[in-house]
Amino acid sequence: MPTFYKLQLALKNTYVRLMLGVLAALGIGLATYFGGDVEQVAIPLVRSQNIAEITALAGQRARLEYLLVAKPLSEAPRYIFKFKDAAQLHVVKVPSTSHLSLEREILLRNGIPYAIAKDDFLASHKAVLQDDADAGPVAASAAFLKRHAFDITVVALLLFALKFGIPGMGMSTTVITPDQLKGSMDDLIGMDDIKQEVLHLEDMIRHRSVYRSHNIDKPFNVMLTGPAGTGKTKLAGYLAKKLNLPLIQASGSALESGYIGGGSKALNALYRKACARGNCIIFLDEAQTLFMPRGRGEKKWEDDTANTLLGLLDGVKSDQGSGVIWVVASNFDDASSQMDEAMLRRFSVKINFRLPNKAERAELLRSFLGRKQEGCVAWDRLDLNQVADITANLSPALLESVVDRASMIAIQDKAVIDTDLMFRAFERSTIGLTDRATTAEKALQRERIALHELGHFFMQIDPYLRQGLSLAEVKEKSHLLKISTESVSKLNALGYVLSAGDDLSLRTLEEMERDVIQLYGGVAAEELFYGARGISVGSQNDIQKATAMLDMMVNRLSMYSRSKIDYSQFKQDGNGEHTLRQVEAKADELYSYTLGAIGDYKAVIASLKTELLERYVLSKDAIFALLEERMEIDMPGGFTALALAEAA
Repeated sequence: MPTFYKLQLALKNTYVRLMLGVLAALGIGLATYFGGDVEQVAIPLVRSQNIAEITALAGQRARLEYLLVAKPLSEAPRYIFKFKDAAQLHVVKVPSTSHLSLEREILLRNGIPYAIAKDDFLASHKAVLQDDADAGPVAASAAFLKRHAFDITVVALLLFALKFGIPGMGMSTTVITPDQLKGSMDDLIGMDDIKQEVLHLEDMIRHRSVYRSHNIDKPFNVMLTGPAGTGKTKLAGYLAKKLNLPLIQASGSALESGYIGGGSKALNALYRKACARGNCIIFLDEAQTLFMPRGRGEKKWEDDTANTLLGLLDGVKSDQGSGVIWVVASNFDDASSQMDEAMLRRFSVKINFRLPNKAERAELLRSFLGRKQEGCVAWDRLDLNQVADITANLSPALLESVVDRASMIAIQDKAVIDTDLMFRAFERSTIGLTDRATTAEKALQRERIALHELGHFFMQIDPYLRQGLSLAEVKEKSHLLKISTESVSKLNALGYVLSAGDDLSLRTLEEMERDVIQLYGGVAAEELFYGARGISVGSQNDIQKATAMLDMMVNRLSMYSRSKIDYSQFKQDGNGEHTLRQVEAKADELYSYTLGAIGDYKAVIASLKTELLERYVLSKDAIFALLEERMEIDMPGGFTALALAEAA
């Protein structure tokens, strides 16, 4: 039994005991009231256990009519006194240990007259010797509640939290009517494949009778998957507005309230709210945890929430939920993570979002920039195709953040948005803050960083130069944006090479080897200028990335073997040693090539290093301009000689 469940039982038992105590107090009071002798002298009593009332009598002697002490030898003597100007009879119950001190220090020392209460007085005033429980049902109950008010309040709050959840910490839902929803399907720029799926879904919902003729009568539940920031949440709103249906929005992460069965209760409450509205859409965002396979844990209640959702998605509880459409969004799909098969079958429509391509990125950027007032964007100096090139693999949400960053920079610099400013915004959004002061006084480190980053650059363009391409053609193919010797606190780096992304994800063996060679370019440049013992720890990140790529090429893709198998699935030590030797051999081969190739650029690297140290940053245009000026000076025969040597 879980600890929290034990706590629930303990709290319930405590609550039962307190309620029994209240009933007992009422029972005693009723028994006394109806079965005992009625008090013969009806004088209003004021009961207390406050000893201070006795000590205060020293200053109230003139008002005192009489003072009696009842049962002075008992465990709880009573001090009974009455004032001349009041009708109440005061009864103060004191411990026997305090009575002796009060009698000596207060009554005798201050000369306060008192007497022992006689039996006839006690017989006519029976109430003075009764406790609160014997004083009648109302008084007994009031006294009990007064003594245990804090305990009862705490238990009541705990039981309320167990049943209904703590206010503000339960599942938060928002009901949005169609007139409150903003935007339309036209705001989903590009994504024609996704729009077609939505139009198909709309047709299914509007013409259910047609689908019933094909014996399709289940609810059209919808699953939206894909990377974050691609528009899944917006699409749910667009769909609700297009169908003119209210949208009930909730978060999957808020389902669990912290106690057993909380998720099921929250889902059922959400379902009841939807059924009360008739036709509507329930949008459950960030619900990937509900799609994990059930039965993974040993505790049977861990799958309660998912089981409840399965039943609700089928609409089997009643016919009243036939108009409810479930739209569930997740950043993961069944291709990237394991999901419960039964849950996946509940969704007749699955729409997978993707990242925008280059043309769609350009249109998204145009749309975001077009919302700004006239004069904020210099359209004649803005090349959206270039900006789309450098923003590969960015989601629409990240593209919008780049545009917002560009606006902030434009406001600070009192400038307008153009291509250069968009590049700066992209760099600021992806790289972060850069700082020259950190490296300004570190001449030797800056020199090493400059050589390291230039090594990366030259090994990036090396294949094109050896093919005999002109510098203009090489510049066109190069993804370089800039080389910098400024520090980046976000990356914990003292320099960096900023390159544009690439939409292609299906890389070949040749392309992956080029990536490894480019990564080795930095450490090879350091060895070229400082020797094998002069390599710094700044190459650690490059070596880690190169190792991961080589591991994938050798172990997972088996690119260097005729046997196309995934060696990583074999756990035998023999296979591990075999593939490790293959990785080492290929790493040695590629690094040896890198070291030999970068030696051809030693003179031009040394020349560009001086410019980079002076300017801190060299843009792509500046680097290729310098290469155009110095290729004949630093490399006799120019870069064409490399191609001739390679061909030979």
